[in-house]
This record gives sequence, structure tokens and C-alpha cells, in this order.
Amino acid sequence: MPDGAAKSDEGGDGGGRVGRWTERLKSARHKDAMLFGASFLETLVLPIPIELVLVPYMLSRRDRIWWIATVALAGCLLAALAGYAFGWLFMRGLGGPLLESMGWTEVWNGFQGTFDRQGFWAVIAVGVTPVPFQVAILTAGAAHYPVPLFLAAAAVARGLRYYGLALLVAWIGPGTLRLWHRHKITASVLAATLVALAWGGTALLGSGG
Repeated sequence: MPDGAAKSDEGGDGGGRVGRWTERLKSARHKDAMLFGASFLETLVLPIPIELVLVPYMLSRRDRIWWIATVALAGCLLAALAGYAFGWLFMRGLGGPLLESMGWTEVWNGFQGTFDRQGFWAVIAVGVTPVPFQVAILTAGAAHYPVPLFLAAAAVARGLRYYGLALLVAWIGPGTLRLWHRHKITASVLAATLVALAWGGTALLGSGG
């Protein structure tokens, strides 16, 4: 991540770096460890969407797409735990300068009320939209939100992302990356709508119970 922080992911020097990194991944001896590390770093600091690496790698190993998605999810969840710990321990001191340096202060301030009202669904919602996922991670840590619920929400949000990509690769094949580039905003809106419907449904069930 940060989600949506990269400029043009399809060309330029950033695209060249992604291509070189993907080729190194394909030829590496310890591919799973390298992918795990890439997902970990993307979740915390890298401004390049993991899709740009995941899709070509899945296309090159279509017999392992579900395992590749699982490794990416595991790396993401470990990174989420690390970010949560940082939020728990240091958000009140180092958090302000960090948010300002990353340009997340306005997003952070706007997210607080939503998280206070619906922590679990708020984490999921951020995880499926272009809002930087680090904001949800740091907020959950700073609020001392229960770790099991936080990890469950992160797993749902990022599981939709990684396993959704695997499903697209299985169905569409080589056109997946082009389709993702063209419709990633639409997909985010659709995912956010589904989350909102699920959120509303659980609220209605809870009020009627």
C-alpha cells in the first residue's frame, strides 16, 4: 500500500520497477517468502498496488493461484499486526508527524467518527476502497480495538481483494490485469456497496433481535 498512492501504475519508471520485481519473483528460489515479504511491505509502506505483482505471478502459475492469494493474505495480516502494534504503542507520540508526512491527516480525522461507531465494518470498508488501509490499521491500534476482531475484519477485506483477483485470473486469464486497470475504481465502489449492504443487514438483525 498505500492504496491509490501510486501515480500511473501502468508505465513510466514505476511500471518498469514493478516489471523487474515481478520477473525476479518468478525466477526466485523462495518465491513464497518473497511474495510474503512484498505483501507485508505493500500493506505498510510501499506505494505500489500488490495487484501489479500478483496478477502476472498468478498468470505464470495458474495451478497455484489460490495458494498465492493465501500467501499474500498472510503477509498482509502480519503487516496489519505490526501496524496495529505501532498504533497501540506510539500513535499518541509519533503518529501525528507520521500521518502528516504521508498526507493522511485529513483521512484520519474523517475516519475517527466512523470507526468509533462501527469499528469492525469500518476496517472492512477501508480495506475494499482506495482509502489507505494504514489509516484503519493505526486507528484500530490507537483505540486498542480487540485484536481478534481487527484481524477478522482485515482478513475479510483483504481476502476479498486477493481471492477476488485469483478468481478473475481463473476465469479471464491474461486479460485480468488490463481489466483491473480499467475497472479498479468501479470494483472498489461495488465492493464498498456490498460491505454497506452487509453492514446494514447486520444492524437490522441486531436491532430486531
